[in-house]
Amino acid sequence: MLRKTYDWVMGLAASPRAPLALAAVAFCEGLFFPIPPDVLLMPVVLGDRQRALRYAALTTACSILGGSCGYAVGYFLQPVGEWLLSLTGGSFESFQAWYGKWGALLIAVPIPYKITAIASGLAKLNFGVFIGVSILVRGLRFSLEALLLKVYGEPIRSFVERRLALVASAAAVAIVGLVTALKFAH
Repeated sequence: MLRKTYDWVMGLAASPRAPLALAAVAFCEGLFFPIPPDVLLMPVVLGDRQRALRYAALTTACSILGGSCGYAVGYFLQPVGEWLLSLTGGSFESFQAWYGKWGALLIAVPIPYKITAIASGLAKLNFGVFIGVSILVRGLRFSLEALLLKVYGEPIRSFVERRLALVASAAAVAIVGLVTALKFAH
């Protein structure tokens, strides 16, 4: 099953629809989609390494557009946010004060972007700060990833294809470790 999924993603990455699919995944990830756009950005870049930075820019722009929609959801659905915070025993005012102080930094840590986008809107973090930090952090992340794949793409692709199960297992362990670390940090 893993090989079929990998082959399907690589086939999509090589198709003319790849940029559209990449844009859609990046936009949706910024708002609600649980899978990061890196999963598609990597094979798309490997499929056409000459356009690596163009794909990184597309991913950045669409991700931030999706994140802006997430920001709007948090901003305009404040009563829902207040209700959710009341379930945890926290007050909305303390959340706003805390997030107002640390919110820009939270965009830079590996918390799912949709969560920081919605929380930024809920806390009424300055939208310009939200966009600026998002451009900086997301742009650096996707550009660096695309540039590394452009330069070292074939050895990486060969390694992944030879050791697909190992790479998938390592990614799963890293995700579980990150979630665990974030849970204990709070």
